[in-house]
Amino acid sequence: MWKVMLVEDETFVRESVKEIIRWEDMGFTLTGEASNGEEAMEMIRKEPPDLVLCDIVMPKMDGLALLKETRRAGIPSKFVMLTCMGDFESMRQAMEYGASNYILKLSMSVKDLRETLAKISAELSSSRPSGEHANTDGTPESMRRGPKPANPLEKITHPEVKKIIQFIDRHYAEEISLASLSKYVMMGENYVSALFKKKTGETLIHYLHRIRIEKAIELLRTTELPVNQIGQNVGFMNDNYFIKIFKRMTGTTPSQYRQFQ
Repeated sequence: MWKVMLVEDETFVRESVKEIIRWEDMGFTLTGEASNGEEAMEMIRKEPPDLVLCDIVMPKMDGLALLKETRRAGIPSKFVMLTCMGDFESMRQAMEYGASNYILKLSMSVKDLRETLAKISAELSSSRPSGEHANTDGTPESMRRGPKPANPLEKITHPEVKKIIQFIDRHYAEEISLASLSKYVMMGENYVSALFKKKTGETLIHYLHRIRIEKAIELLRTTELPVNQIGQNVGFMNDNYFIKIFKRMTGTTPSQYRQFQ
């Protein structure tokens, strides 16, 4: 179960969010709640949750300040912001600081919350195994010891899928596209895409990103190369895109990851 903290100063809203959905059915468990950012920050430092569902407007410390303070502390908890209609500047700032999503409080529905939780669950699953939680200093175990090397060939028997995996493992630093991989195994793009997902449980792009990020983590741990050079060395020609994918898959930026080591 992924651990969730609910931070909301309005008791009615907090209770409504708790009751609106069956959290366990979505793979989450509510492990804490707070009525302001200061109270929440103390709790987050002691036991970082996987997800913080947080109001933006609160007394003592608002949601944006809590998000920023959490990031400064190096804690990679996911944030989903609860906001009011028209508060676009706060929403923009929250997304800049790495919030995964926002939900409008006045129009919140079971559907909205379920879709958001499904998105967060997928992000968490891609960054670390289910059931693994952050340490007290906010660093996930997988980030402390590095990612567990993937060896999908052990369970893959389909020859074309094995060829694709071997090709990516050898050429991850080069430009790779669905079209080039389809041509390599002499199959149609749609068929290759569906076949790979069926046999591995991952999309082609997710597998390619995962391999590149694992290689990037290895370079961050063992070299002093600048972040932009590492991104290029593993196949990301755009620095911003490299940072975006790295953060999506690990919960932190390359620079922050290096600081944890």
